[in-house]
Amino acid sequence: MKEINREELVSKYKEFLMPQVHTSYTDPLCLEKGEGEYVFDYNGKKYLDFYTGIMVVISGHCNKKVTKAVADQIEKLQHTSSFFINKPVVELAEKLAKITPGNLKQSFFVNSGSEAVEGAINLAQLHTGNSTVIGLQHGYHGRTLLSRSLTALSVWRTGATNAPDLRYTPNAYCYRCPFNTTPENCDMACARYLEQVILTQTEGKIACVIAETIQGVGGLIVPPADYFKVLSKITREYGGLLISDEVQCGFGRSGEKMFAIEHYGVEPDIIAMAKGLANGFPIGVFIAGKDVAKSFEGPSVSTFGGNPVSSAAAVANIEFLSENNILHNSKLMGEILKEKFLELQDKYDLIGDVRGKGLFWGLELVKDKKIKEPAWEETEKIMQLCKEQGLLIGRSGFSFHVLRMGPPLNITKDRIEEAVQILDRSFAKLKYT
Repeated sequence: MKEINREELVSKYKEFLMPQVHTSYTDPLCLEKGEGEYVFDYNGKKYLDFYTGIMVVISGHCNKKVTKAVADQIEKLQHTSSFFINKPVVELAEKLAKITPGNLKQSFFVNSGSEAVEGAINLAQLHTGNSTVIGLQHGYHGRTLLSRSLTALSVWRTGATNAPDLRYTPNAYCYRCPFNTTPENCDMACARYLEQVILTQTEGKIACVIAETIQGVGGLIVPPADYFKVLSKITREYGGLLISDEVQCGFGRSGEKMFAIEHYGVEPDIIAMAKGLANGFPIGVFIAGKDVAKSFEGPSVSTFGGNPVSSAAAVANIEFLSENNILHNSKLMGEILKEKFLELQDKYDLIGDVRGKGLFWGLELVKDKKIKEPAWEETEKIMQLCKEQGLLIGRSGFSFHVLRMGPPLNITKDRIEEAVQILDRSFAKLKYT
């Protein structure tokens, strides 16, 4: 494409892309380049990126180690399909076997998180011989038919969602507990309700329960410590496998641990992952132990799964995380963010709840802290005010009323303070306008 200005770019975008390709902001942001924790638009304005392409660019934009690995690989071999073996995909599979919890060892590579979720579910059904799949309320798993059908948020279920044998069980949304209890006295009622779902809505045996360890699109919902212990116990009592959807919260996003499920003392039977794995290059994968993996003896193929360029990027990215102690930095910077966010909550009545882990955080905005009416209009205004001051954040939740933030995992304290100051000014400006 010839040299083009911003106005022409927006015009052509609207002309040639389908209208359901959603963009943030009424006046779309056109990005031209990225560097570390910053991105730059077509007018040269710099933005501190606390959204990272929907929790993807975990090691910073145009990370030098990842970029070099991609440049080297793209000169050698760009594509093979899964019918042929390439070195980067073998290296990546071996690394994943070493960094995943429990006995997870064998991987199947695909293009996206949606595909990884579908593949994981198909494997669980084959292994157990059962068909029923149970997801969590407020869960989000992708945009293919099965993953969209499993998504329990109405706004993301547009179109046919008629995949069979799906059920839903309560999530651990403590701020809006469906059982009207508190974490101190609930005895994990939300997790224990899974048994009632199985006994009343299935034939008494299931293929799997699939859960985002931390629900991102659902509103940064972080379960209490014992939630997955109870959930996994019931799942296995009724013949099912536990699938951990780590597409958004994997690879150090939750702080200290490579995968968020590791914080809960539970070993999943299958993990689905994507997003941050290759720091922005398209990739997805599901991994299982040998006893589960052998249940699908084939044949199967993924044309672009295990692409050598994306695999090389992922290998370099995992090495970068390890060599630079990034997971520990995620924990430390997350603790600072939590402290700053709680201070904002004390300062502004609009912030009803602060929740998150590592560098994965949500601020739930409400019009009244007692009634908890979602403040979706205010959430949109805060996003816009932050953008005007050079900070990019996202939003999520069933009413798009939760500010969603996830900076690169190598973010520094100075940049965190910069972001919080912009948020503070934005809340103050909204309060007095």
